[in-house]
Amino acid sequence: MIDQFNQLEPGEIETMFKVPILVSILIAGADNNIDNAEMKKAVSISKLKQQKARKDLIEYYKIVGSDFEDKLKILIQHYPVDAEDRNPQIVEELQKVNHILPKLDKNFAVDFYQSIRDIARKVAEASGGVLGYMAVGYEESKFVGLDMINDPSN
Repeated sequence: MIDQFNQLEPGEIETMFKVPILVSILIAGADNNIDNAEMKKAVSISKLKQQKARKDLIEYYKIVGSDFEDKLKILIQHYPVDAEDRNPQIVEELQKVNHILPKLDKNFAVDFYQSIRDIARKVAEASGGVLGYMAVGYEESKFVGLDMINDPSN
């Protein structure tokens, strides 16, 4: 278990561990099409974050990253297929983080927030633009800033 989560309720801990997966689904499916490039990118980010995340997040990402692809596939099936129905549900789930982050160490909360925004941006760039590189589609751009989550540095 992560020391940062000692003061959290079990449901809050579960929410925190689901956040990278929820962000991946939200961004990848914003255009109503979760494509293979976006799925692969989300899985590769989860592996990369286990080694290259901010120091205080490495342990977190080791837990999140174990069986990430399986968890991603299972959670995708949990939500409606249509983005118009799915996205509001995921946004509501992500908003729960606003009540959790203030309970955590501020540095951890800020690092976590910046890290999940990084995930959102990288997943959004996975299948857009010229030859599929470095562009965010219109639908993804609505969510890529993760505006439903309050910046804990403010």
